[in-house]
Amino acid sequence: MSQAMITVPLYRAAHGRTGDKGNRSNISVIAWHADLYPVLLQQLNEAAVARHFAHRKPSRVQRFELPLLSALNFVLDDVLDGGVNDALNLDTHGKSLSFWLLDLPIEVPTALAGLLAGGGHAF
Repeated sequence: MSQAMITVPLYRAAHGRTGDKGNRSNISVIAWHADLYPVLLQQLNEAAVARHFAHRKPSRVQRFELPLLSALNFVLDDVLDGGVNDALNLDTHGKSLSFWLLDLPIEVPTALAGLLAGGGHAF
């Protein structure tokens, strides 16, 4: 029998931060609790992040695992409209991209629901 799951936005299981270098965005995702890290490892792969950012047309998405920090780091190439000096959008540094990623729905075992930010309820 499989375990019961709830679907929540990623921000309930992790927090993040974004940086930039040229036309490349660097997004960290850090689990709120080490027991949530395996959930991130399983569901936040390069393909899932590339699909979530398809509208930004990344040419490449790389994932780097930081298990001692219960964190993942994603590097997305060609998502900043040319970078700070070339982009005409309001977010030339791409700082809002971590918030976009943190809105990605994930499934969390109900046994871990108490570790989620905001309590154990699903939205």
